Amino acid sequence: MPHVEIVQLLVSPVHRFEGRPGDGLPELPAADLVTSAEIRAGLGIVGDRYFNRPAHRNASVTLMAAERLPRPAKGQADLLRTRRNVLLRGVDIDAYIGSTVFLDSGTGPVEFEVRTAARPCAWMDTTLGPGAQRALRGGGGVRCRPLTDGTLTVGPALFGVREAPDT
Repeated sequence: MPHVEIVQLLVSPVHRFEGRPGDGLPELPAADLVTSAEIRAGLGIVGDRYFNRPAHRNASVTLMAAERLPRPAKGQADLLRTRRNVLLRGVDIDAYIGSTVFLDSGTGPVEFEVRTAARPCAWMDTTLGPGAQRALRGGGGVRCRPLTDGTLTVGPALFGVREAPDT
Protein backbone atom coordinates (compact mmCIF):
# COMPACT_ATOMS: atom_id res chain seq x y z
CA MET A 1 0.00 0.00 0.00
CA PRO A 2 1.45 3.36 -0.96
CA HIS A 3 2.08 5.91 1.73
CA VAL A 4 0.70 9.34 0.87
CA GLU A 5 0.26 12.60 2.70
CA ILE A 6 -2.97 14.41 3.38
CA VAL A 7 -1.59 17.94 2.97
CA GLN A 8 -4.77 19.90 3.67
CA LEU A 9 -8.45 19.41 4.43
CA LEU A 10 -11.14 21.96 3.62
CA VAL A 11 -14.56 21.92 5.26
CA SER A 12 -16.52 24.96 4.21
CA PRO A 13 -20.15 25.63 5.10
CA VAL A 14 -20.36 28.24 2.30
CA HIS A 15 -19.79 27.90 -1.46
CA ARG A 16 -17.71 31.16 -1.66
CA PHE A 17 -17.29 31.31 -5.48
CA GLU A 18 -20.35 33.35 -6.40
CA GLY A 19 -20.78 36.06 -8.98
CA ARG A 20 -18.21 36.41 -11.72
CA PRO A 21 -14.48 35.70 -11.53
CA GLY A 22 -13.82 39.16 -12.96
CA ASP A 23 -15.35 40.67 -9.81
CA GLY A 24 -12.19 39.70 -7.93
CA LEU A 25 -11.16 37.22 -5.29
CA PRO A 26 -13.84 36.57 -2.67
CA GLU A 27 -13.02 36.22 1.01
CA LEU A 28 -11.46 32.81 1.64
CA PRO A 29 -11.37 32.30 5.42
CA ALA A 30 -8.45 30.26 6.72
CA ALA A 31 -10.86 28.71 9.25
CA ASP A 32 -12.18 26.55 6.38
CA LEU A 33 -8.85 24.64 6.52
CA VAL A 34 -9.07 22.02 9.26
CA THR A 35 -6.80 19.32 10.68
CA SER A 36 -9.46 16.60 10.64
CA ALA A 37 -12.69 15.93 8.77
CA GLU A 38 -15.53 13.58 9.66
CA ILE A 39 -16.84 11.61 6.66
CA ARG A 40 -20.29 10.02 6.50
CA ALA A 41 -21.14 7.31 3.98
CA GLY A 42 -23.40 8.60 1.22
CA LEU A 43 -23.59 12.07 2.77
CA GLY A 44 -20.15 13.71 2.57
CA ILE A 45 -18.10 15.72 5.04
CA VAL A 46 -19.87 16.83 8.20
CA GLY A 47 -20.14 20.64 8.16
CA ASP A 48 -19.31 21.03 4.47
CA ARG A 49 -21.53 22.91 2.01
CA TYR A 50 -22.32 19.69 0.09
CA PHE A 51 -23.09 17.48 3.11
CA ASN A 52 -26.39 15.62 2.65
CA ARG A 53 -27.37 17.68 -0.42
CA PRO A 54 -29.35 15.41 -2.77
CA ALA A 55 -27.81 16.94 -5.89
CA HIS A 56 -24.29 16.25 -4.59
CA ARG A 57 -24.56 12.89 -2.80
CA ASN A 58 -22.69 11.07 -5.56
CA ALA A 59 -19.93 13.69 -5.64
CA SER A 60 -19.89 15.25 -2.17
CA VAL A 61 -16.14 14.96 -1.52
CA THR A 62 -13.42 16.24 -3.83
CA LEU A 63 -9.85 14.94 -3.78
CA MET A 64 -6.91 16.63 -5.53
CA ALA A 65 -3.22 15.87 -6.03
CA ALA A 66 -0.87 18.56 -4.70
CA GLU A 67 1.53 17.76 -7.55
CA ARG A 68 -1.06 19.04 -10.06
CA LEU A 69 -1.41 22.51 -8.49
CA PRO A 70 0.17 25.36 -10.43
CA ARG A 71 2.21 27.65 -8.22
CA PRO A 72 0.82 31.18 -8.25
CA ALA A 73 3.07 34.20 -8.51
CA LYS A 74 1.73 35.48 -5.18
CA GLY A 75 0.82 33.34 -2.21
CA GLN A 76 0.55 29.60 -1.83
CA ALA A 77 -1.72 27.45 -3.96
CA ASP A 78 -3.99 25.54 -1.62
CA LEU A 79 -7.50 24.25 -1.03
CA LEU A 80 -8.79 27.70 -0.13
CA ARG A 81 -8.12 28.67 -3.73
CA THR A 82 -9.35 25.48 -5.43
CA ARG A 83 -12.26 24.69 -3.06
CA ARG A 84 -11.48 20.96 -3.19
CA ASN A 85 -11.83 19.06 0.13
CA VAL A 86 -8.74 16.83 0.37
CA LEU A 87 -5.28 17.73 -0.95
CA LEU A 88 -3.07 14.65 -1.33
CA ARG A 89 0.64 14.33 -2.02
CA GLY A 90 2.03 11.12 -3.46
CA VAL A 91 -0.84 9.83 -5.59
CA ASP A 92 -2.17 10.93 -8.97
CA ILE A 93 -5.79 10.70 -7.85
CA ASP A 94 -7.07 11.83 -11.28
CA ALA A 95 -5.97 8.44 -12.66
CA TYR A 96 -8.49 6.58 -10.45
CA ILE A 97 -11.83 7.66 -11.95
CA GLY A 98 -14.14 4.64 -11.87
CA SER A 99 -12.26 3.03 -8.97
CA THR A 100 -13.11 2.50 -5.33
CA VAL A 101 -10.20 3.76 -3.25
CA PHE A 102 -9.47 4.26 0.43
CA LEU A 103 -7.50 6.64 2.61
CA ASP A 104 -6.43 5.67 6.12
CA SER A 105 -4.85 8.41 8.21
CA GLY A 106 -4.60 6.22 11.29
CA THR A 107 -8.19 5.72 12.44
CA GLY A 108 -9.23 3.15 9.84
CA PRO A 109 -9.89 3.27 6.12
CA VAL A 110 -12.42 5.65 4.57
CA GLU A 111 -13.62 4.36 1.20
CA PHE A 112 -14.56 6.54 -1.76
CA GLU A 113 -16.12 5.77 -5.10
CA VAL A 114 -14.20 8.00 -7.50
CA ARG A 115 -16.98 9.13 -9.82
CA THR A 116 -15.94 11.97 -12.13
CA ALA A 117 -13.34 14.62 -12.79
CA ALA A 118 -13.65 17.84 -10.80
CA ARG A 119 -13.28 20.12 -13.77
CA PRO A 120 -11.53 23.42 -13.17
CA CYS A 121 -13.62 26.53 -13.71
CA ALA A 122 -12.82 30.11 -14.69
CA TRP A 123 -12.40 30.97 -11.01
CA MET A 124 -9.04 29.14 -11.07
CA ASP A 125 -7.56 31.95 -13.18
CA THR A 126 -8.66 34.43 -10.47
CA THR A 127 -7.70 32.38 -7.41
CA LEU A 128 -4.50 30.70 -8.64
CA GLY A 129 -3.39 33.01 -11.44
CA PRO A 130 -3.74 33.42 -15.20
CA GLY A 131 -3.65 30.11 -17.09
CA ALA A 132 -4.52 27.95 -14.07
CA GLN A 133 -7.84 26.74 -15.48
CA ARG A 134 -6.09 25.43 -18.60
CA ALA A 135 -3.19 24.00 -16.58
CA LEU A 136 -5.59 22.03 -14.38
CA ARG A 137 -7.50 20.36 -17.23
CA GLY A 138 -7.22 16.64 -16.65
CA GLY A 139 -5.73 17.27 -13.22
CA GLY A 140 -8.25 19.35 -11.29
CA GLY A 141 -9.09 16.54 -8.89
CA VAL A 142 -11.95 14.08 -8.63
CA ARG A 143 -15.48 14.08 -7.26
CA CYS A 144 -16.22 11.16 -4.97
CA ARG A 145 -19.05 9.47 -3.14
CA PRO A 146 -18.00 8.35 0.35
CA LEU A 147 -18.85 4.68 0.93
CA THR A 148 -17.90 4.36 4.61
CA ASP A 149 -17.88 6.51 7.72
CA GLY A 150 -14.58 7.64 9.16
CA THR A 151 -12.19 10.46 9.93
CA LEU A 152 -9.38 11.90 7.82
CA THR A 153 -6.57 13.89 9.41
CA VAL A 154 -3.76 15.98 7.97
CA GLY A 155 -0.50 14.03 7.85
CA PRO A 156 0.70 10.62 6.65
CA ALA A 157 -1.90 8.21 5.29
CA LEU A 158 -2.21 4.95 3.42
CA PHE A 159 -3.83 4.90 0.00
CA GLY A 160 -5.18 1.83 -1.74
CA VAL A 161 -7.53 0.60 -4.43
CA ARG A 162 -10.39 -1.67 -3.37
CA GLU A 163 -11.85 -2.03 -6.85
CA ALA A 164 -10.50 -0.94 -10.21
CA PRO A 165 -12.83 -0.07 -13.09
CA ASP A 166 -13.73 -2.76 -15.61
CA THR A 167 -11.59 -2.34 -18.71
